[in-house]
Amino acid sequence: MKEIRGTSNRYLFIDLTNQAWRVHQASADDLKNFLGGKGLALKIYYDLCKDRLAEIDPLGPDNLLIFANGVLLTTGAPCSARFEVLTRSPLTGYMVASSCGGPFGEACKTAGWDGVIVAGRAEKPVVVRFDDREVVFEDAGDLWGAGTRRTQEELLKSPKDGAAVIGPAGENQVLYANICSGHRFAGRGGVGAVMGAKHLKALVARGKEYRFVPVDREKFARTLKKAKAHIRRSPFTQGLKAYGTNMNTRFGIDSGYTPVRNFRDRYHPRTEETTGEVMARRYNTRHSTCRYCSVLCGHKGMYPDGKMRVVSEYETTGMFGSNIGNFDTDRIGVWNEAMNDLGMDTISAGGTIAWAMEAGEKGLRQTELSFDHHDNIGQILEDIACRRGEGTELADGTKRLSEKYGGKAFAMHTKGLEFAAYDPRGCWGHGLSYAVHNKGGCHLGSYLVSLEVLLGYMPPLTTLGKASWVVFCEDVFAGINSLQTCLFTALSIMTEPVVPKYLPKAMLNVATIVFPKISQSLMNWSVYADFFSAITGIPMNQWQFKKAGERITKLERYMNVRMGQTPGEDTLPDRFTKEAVTKYPVASAVPIARMVRQYYRIRKYDPQTAGPSEKDLRRLGIAV
Repeated sequence: MKEIRGTSNRYLFIDLTNQAWRVHQASADDLKNFLGGKGLALKIYYDLCKDRLAEIDPLGPDNLLIFANGVLLTTGAPCSARFEVLTRSPLTGYMVASSCGGPFGEACKTAGWDGVIVAGRAEKPVVVRFDDREVVFEDAGDLWGAGTRRTQEELLKSPKDGAAVIGPAGENQVLYANICSGHRFAGRGGVGAVMGAKHLKALVARGKEYRFVPVDREKFARTLKKAKAHIRRSPFTQGLKAYGTNMNTRFGIDSGYTPVRNFRDRYHPRTEETTGEVMARRYNTRHSTCRYCSVLCGHKGMYPDGKMRVVSEYETTGMFGSNIGNFDTDRIGVWNEAMNDLGMDTISAGGTIAWAMEAGEKGLRQTELSFDHHDNIGQILEDIACRRGEGTELADGTKRLSEKYGGKAFAMHTKGLEFAAYDPRGCWGHGLSYAVHNKGGCHLGSYLVSLEVLLGYMPPLTTLGKASWVVFCEDVFAGINSLQTCLFTALSIMTEPVVPKYLPKAMLNVATIVFPKISQSLMNWSVYADFFSAITGIPMNQWQFKKAGERITKLERYMNVRMGQTPGEDTLPDRFTKEAVTKYPVASAVPIARMVRQYYRIRKYDPQTAGPSEKDLRRLGIAV
């Protein structure tokens, strides 16, 4: 096996239109400034498309689809078997990057490639195979129309192979179609629809030809030991190991962020039936994780029909549970399995169906969907994936439906991306994150609900300090997504220093909102900077790492503004800002405008454009 020290910085550029390929070499400076993964993919997209950003049709041949492997992949670092998919989203019209823990990334990287850039559109459906020496274009044949499971079974011919595939939802350009690798998904923003529009059924990499070794092996070993210890002893990690991400259901019930009936009610007593504790007992769950995982949040279990299934993640459980008035987790497991095979994002699917249910109640649109009737959900999912019947419109997502029929006040999205299962009336900072994140209504933009509720570091129902924390977490998380590793590691690693770990919660609640910058400086994310410098040989401390995250975030925002994003889109639907009284006993409405103004001030964004100035971009070394 051949050896590469650090990174190769080689990207495979595939031209589907002409069935040709070439090597795209990323620069060492770009690696240093953008870290790899999402950040470097964003810079590559910008460099190749900067003169035509506004004109690119997300579903047209000019859009690029970039698969990017971070510097941690194949090193054995915790939760590092991940790759990023980046493109212009057909759902939002803006840049989107989606993380996946499937085997394609490792196969691609051990074939000698730090990523793949896909351009153009094939004349007819194709499968593209590649290794370290050649690229082969094959007719997709009868795989066009097949689900993600069968597609991978037929394409993977060797243990060296890893695939990224789409299902019928991607083929039919459902605007929230995803990309599947193994049993993991690049889920949000319609990356699978872009792949389908390019007539690309699958990318198959044959790896295990190269191994990547850190430039500084001793520093890497020290950092690895430290990171594993932090993750292993974290109470947050212990909860995920025991109950998976469905441990969040209990917090939602107690704090009032549970989505009930299209985020209308915030509480329902039967939500108790969908907690992680109940599901762990019911399905006798065991771990089903990404490779190199130290958190072990993925679970599977035996369902009453005798079938072993992946247990739905919290977001899926919430969106297809209480959010549509359903409390039968057996059904959620079956629907989740179906959506995975069809290749569609469960969060956007659940949000869109819930909107259609409420729109039907209010007489805005005819539908068979109802909060009180769920026997037809399985069929409607197939109809969405195949764009037939009512599914034809539902395939376009909540934003477009509400623009056509009305009901924008209860269309639960930002910038077209449906919200995950956290009602921000129970966590105002998380609501700000939904409103301002470049991607739209993504729960992982800064995941402030983790500090407001899951860890209890700050009072959730205050605006104090929240803009500062959203900016801080966005920057650090952008860096982590570019290394790339799972964001769940951050909630263990960054909270290990003595002050956040042992300071009484009452004192933390004051310090985090009154002195946010001081509180942030008492956290420690140097592990990520140390990993980067040990692997690449490029010196970096934690503040330089954070600045790289700021650079990534602001370049993405600048690109979005060039693509048409406006200040009016950095907001929340009226349901969250005007409907304070719900079935949860504490009334709450999110004062979003005030927090957005604070966020713009800290970010130095122009309130007229919602973006950074050219001067600020030059400060970060970004040429415009």
